[in-house]
Amino acid sequence: MINFSPKSIKRIGILLVTLISCVNLSTFSQNIQNFDIVVYGATSTGISSAIQSSRMGKKVILIEPTNRIGGLTTGGLGQTDIGNKQAIGGLSREFYQLVKAYYQKPENWIWQKRETYKDGGQTTSAAHEDAMWTFEPSAALKIFKEMLSKESNINLVYNQRLNRKNGVKKTSGKITSIQMESGQVYQGKMFIDATYEGDLMAAAGVSYTVGRESNDQYGETLNGIQANKISLTLRRTISMNTYNHNFIEGVDPYIKKGDHKSGLLPFITPGKPGIDGKGDNKIQTYCFRMTLTNHPDNRIPFAKPAGYKELDYELLFRNYEAAAGPVEKMYDYGDPLVPWINSDMPNRKTDTNNQKGFSTDFIGQNYDYPEASYEEREKIAERHRKYQQGLMWSLAYHPRIPKKVRDVVSTWGTCKDEYEREDGWQGQLYIREARRMISDYVMTQKNCERLLVAEDPVGMGAYGMDSHNIKRYVDVNGFVKNEGNVEAHVASPYPISYKSIVPKKSEVNNLFAPACLSATHIAFGSIRMEPVFMVLGQSAAIAASIAIDKNYSVQDIPYKELETDLLKYKQVLQ
Repeated sequence: MINFSPKSIKRIGILLVTLISCVNLSTFSQNIQNFDIVVYGATSTGISSAIQSSRMGKKVILIEPTNRIGGLTTGGLGQTDIGNKQAIGGLSREFYQLVKAYYQKPENWIWQKRETYKDGGQTTSAAHEDAMWTFEPSAALKIFKEMLSKESNINLVYNQRLNRKNGVKKTSGKITSIQMESGQVYQGKMFIDATYEGDLMAAAGVSYTVGRESNDQYGETLNGIQANKISLTLRRTISMNTYNHNFIEGVDPYIKKGDHKSGLLPFITPGKPGIDGKGDNKIQTYCFRMTLTNHPDNRIPFAKPAGYKELDYELLFRNYEAAAGPVEKMYDYGDPLVPWINSDMPNRKTDTNNQKGFSTDFIGQNYDYPEASYEEREKIAERHRKYQQGLMWSLAYHPRIPKKVRDVVSTWGTCKDEYEREDGWQGQLYIREARRMISDYVMTQKNCERLLVAEDPVGMGAYGMDSHNIKRYVDVNGFVKNEGNVEAHVASPYPISYKSIVPKKSEVNNLFAPACLSATHIAFGSIRMEPVFMVLGQSAAIAASIAIDKNYSVQDIPYKELETDLLKYKQVLQ
């Protein structure tokens, strides 16, 4: 046994404390990284933001909460919703030009020959068309990765989720750092929330809303509850709001037909639909934009999911039974019988979306998603997947589905070569709408109709004012109906205000929210298109770089100075 003198023990103690302190400081420093611009969410918006930040000489971190970048652009939405292609410029157009270049290469046509592909008119074959607007998710992923790899100033990290409870640190109105659930801390001068959910924006204390505003709030006509069949916009154009994507007349809503005491069938909201034009906290429905194929060597047949409940699809069966007779009774638009929009993508694949009264939209089952925990969001997404898997199996194989429908659907399946999951289903749920910021400028229906024109544009919207259904109810006749569908024309491209992508100065002065921008439910329904999100992401990065160089708060950037750089980087502003 070794005996130490009191002086030796004291020295050893000091040495141990010093060593422990050094280890702790080293670990602490490893958990903190500094950047000029911190982009949270590697959606198409975030990728555009990061690339532009890098091109302006800024050191940027691009943080992806999952294991796949690109959001919906790599998650199944290959049939690009545009409205007017000429409104898309900058990095967004560059991406679609790269899509065209990708499909010019013969080696990228594996499951069909290039000359046999027809996209239904979304991309013309005319010589003047410089871009391609339809693509496979895997192609988009390769292009995004290649674009990012060429930028030396971008650090990309995967599977880092924001600590939404207390992970945002602010000083004097500025975000100084954000912490991940892993403990990793990212410090920055400017922050960009590029998520569909607006998680960073919300955690930073920015004002936001969820749901539909009343028409009275902003002087609109297409917001709020939409139960009537026809609404007139301020420009007197007709919107057949409940005509499309609804049930055949006469579909009974009760478990036992005609017996209200037996209870409502699954996914029907009890009570009346509400008063037209009144607001609520409900959001338009989600689904998975399926990537399907009918190539036998690449197809995974639809399988009945575990826990399949036939009662969940009783409304589907009854809708077909109510339509028995003339085919026209099931007509929505497109295929008169199969409840989908099955748009052709290259290599015998599709972008498959909702159509008719009972389809891929899981109506009324997403209300909790925007504010839900990560774990609960995963459960909601999995419920959507199970619902959709059961729907596709039913359409393909259930005996109560018309044979002519089964004969079509059963030839399709998910793809072996697209996503990480063995069953061919993607991880990205179609978050059509979640939180929306409330800033000093709220984009409204009046902006979309050019009755009010923003004077500080950072991009252009051009798609129609669009909302998918929001709830399912029993009408006055005792039959089931969907509520919330809006399809209203936009006459021409319109400017999106810079002030709509930045918070109020009193809340945060170094944050941008280009994907959860300040807009009403119905205006957001026009703006929320992937190419427009890319445009807004790039514009946010340009503004962030100017703010760093000139020491501006984001709200104080002189618009003329911003406009000069926006045009320099080929944004379309008029």
